[in-house]
Amino acid sequence: MGLYRALHDGWTVTHQGRPVPAEVPGCVHTDLLAAGLIDDPYLDDNELGQEWIGRTDWVYETTFDWSPSELPRTDLVCDGLDTVATLTLNGAELGRTANMHRGYRFDAGRHLTEGANTLQISFTSAKNHAEQERDRLGDRPNAYPEPFNFIRKMACSFGWDWGPTLITAGIWRPIGLHTWGAGRLASVRPLVTVTPGGDGRIELHIEVERASADPLVLTASVAGVRVAQTLNPDEGTAVLTLDVPQPALWWPHSLGDQPLHPVDVALTTAGGTSLDEWHRRVGFRDARLDTTDNAFTLVVNDVPVFARGVNWIPDDALVTRITRARLATRLREAAEANIDTIRVWGGGLYESDDFYELCDELGLLVLQDFPFACAAYPEEAPHAAEVEAEARENVVRLASHPSLIAWTGNNENIWGWHDWDWQPALGDRTWGAGYYFGLLPGIVAELDPTRPYWPGSPWSGSHDVHPNEPSRGTTHIWDVWNQVDYTHYRSYAPRFVAEFGFQAPPAFATLRRAISDEPLTPDSPGIAHHQKAGDGNLKLRRGLDAHLPAPGDFDDWHFLTQVNQARAIALGVEHFRSLRPYCMGTVVWQLNDCWPVTSWAAIDGDGRRKPLWHALKHSYADRLLTIQPRDGVPTLIVVNDGPTPWSGPVSLGRRALTGEHLASAAASFDVPPRSAASVPLPAEVVTPGDAAAELLVASADGASRALWFFAEDKDITYPIPGYDSEVTETEYGYDVTVTARTVLRDLTIFPDRLDPGASVDSALVTLLPGEITTFQVRTDSPLDAARLTARPVLRCVNDVREAYAP
Repeated sequence: MGLYRALHDGWTVTHQGRPVPAEVPGCVHTDLLAAGLIDDPYLDDNELGQEWIGRTDWVYETTFDWSPSELPRTDLVCDGLDTVATLTLNGAELGRTANMHRGYRFDAGRHLTEGANTLQISFTSAKNHAEQERDRLGDRPNAYPEPFNFIRKMACSFGWDWGPTLITAGIWRPIGLHTWGAGRLASVRPLVTVTPGGDGRIELHIEVERASADPLVLTASVAGVRVAQTLNPDEGTAVLTLDVPQPALWWPHSLGDQPLHPVDVALTTAGGTSLDEWHRRVGFRDARLDTTDNAFTLVVNDVPVFARGVNWIPDDALVTRITRARLATRLREAAEANIDTIRVWGGGLYESDDFYELCDELGLLVLQDFPFACAAYPEEAPHAAEVEAEARENVVRLASHPSLIAWTGNNENIWGWHDWDWQPALGDRTWGAGYYFGLLPGIVAELDPTRPYWPGSPWSGSHDVHPNEPSRGTTHIWDVWNQVDYTHYRSYAPRFVAEFGFQAPPAFATLRRAISDEPLTPDSPGIAHHQKAGDGNLKLRRGLDAHLPAPGDFDDWHFLTQVNQARAIALGVEHFRSLRPYCMGTVVWQLNDCWPVTSWAAIDGDGRRKPLWHALKHSYADRLLTIQPRDGVPTLIVVNDGPTPWSGPVSLGRRALTGEHLASAAASFDVPPRSAASVPLPAEVVTPGDAAAELLVASADGASRALWFFAEDKDITYPIPGYDSEVTETEYGYDVTVTARTVLRDLTIFPDRLDPGASVDSALVTLLPGEITTFQVRTDSPLDAARLTARPVLRCVNDVREAYAP
């Protein structure tokens, strides 16, 4: 059996000529931070003083002992080097790298000596290298003034409109020595399919690297099925087929269970001596993309899926700090919010094995972008060769994961070429079209024909139609947020929305940890630095002005901007879901953040849930009542994404804000699984007598409810909030029960203002007079009951001072 020895100990990185202890896997920023040589780049504006790190060359070095083995080969295996590196072992050059997105293997045996050995990895400044490539090949347009498109490195290392500029370097994934004998498993590529009759098949495409001419034996097994094949001395590849009768199928969690089956592959000598092994888990499922009549519909096991999705960015700008436990927390939070689809955005990474394994277990569908974003990319050498190498490696690496549902060529680059004035600047220079329409689809078709490929996000499906045409393929909606009010979402009838979003600041505890401004204001220096979007705060204010009362202080601003974000995205999601089956997916920008920042995320950079997370949980529920204006008239839409029919009566009422019943009616609905239906509403409940003092209520099943306010909050004369509260200690913290004496609009508790570690189970609860709700506050700390039930911890829209009635 081959031997693997991790080389993660004893590393240093040079800083101004002296060695500093280095963590491997890791990066130079985290090493300098651990040594106390830089301040935390996530705090205040410390980021600005650390540009020099990305301009500096760095040398990592370790010494290790080695003893010769009877096995003939020893390779240095580097799963990830960031990015431009030269590797030397005992002074001899092993090789060079220039791609963060792939691994490397170097023959180290001839340079190893018995006893002490010195391994050195010299990293050239990624920014300097990218600028040299830009100067060599000619500049190309991109969305940000950084040369990220001239190097195969995580693009958002160079900054984004939600992220810091922290251009990392280092050994970012495991590194070690692999000593092996007669042969090793160079590549195992499982193609998993399901026949129309429900039987499973795995075709294992195996490549073997040999160090001898002896016959070798491959065996493979899954679910009690075992096959074996002998490789003759001149053979280095094989296809082993495993047929599994009627396996339990893998489904997204919104449709079923996630059975996973261990697959084991072994390489032995003819005499049975073990040489190498490969182990993965697979799920049997069929995946295809239905583009009939210009649609874009994910189909799993012949069931069309309305994708209830979010976009994913790297969960930390310093990506080596992302652990499996952290990923598990974040992805579980997605599933808990009724999200079933994760789009891995093209300015980030091919994520870790942990990420896809967790998505397999949680039943989350993954739409995977190849890592190209918002720029024209050169296709000249050596860039094309690097792109091909990384694509081949990662398509094979991820082939076993049932969660991976489709590959996409890039993020917004085809759209950029059409609409962002790239063509005059480019002239006849390459921009990436050869990748998205040639190289990448060819690799997917060759290596993983079980999954669909789509050239870009957005993409209409045709060169003859604008790439961001909503009525075809996938679309991104960014005039909302950038130019127009969020109610403009209702002017769209898209087939599949792959990006749309609205900003809000992070949780208060996150702001206070990251920003030392006294006092905090919307435009104080730290708040301004942690707002990376152009005119971001002006757009936040424009959104508030259209809908909500003017904030009286920072606490009001913080609360109202978070409410407005949640309302904007809920409006968009519910409108698009109401268009099912014409529209078959919404992928919100974005689930997560990579540092503490005002952004479009539902979960902030410290892992705290914004109100948006709670809004997504409601708006993405299997069963949803939503009131939508159809031809200007409020209409009830019943959305049923569950597996069984939903039918029953619905109670309708027009109510005064005082709670008085002004008009009532009853209706019924019968909605098949995975569909939506309209319920016309009687004129007496949709026609207000006083729009500023009334609302429409629709309820079904005793739990599902939709509200429609006839006027914007800024135009509503709310009463001063009146309520009774009771705080009860529990094993997890506290129950806070609120009984409304007046209407309470979007009632929310922010326990992180009292304990940064506290959280709450729900938010944005609107109560009418006499209604009761209980919030579960989780905390390990004692909290003051009076503070827990008063401003600024307990909030509702009608407690904003400017909203008080005379």
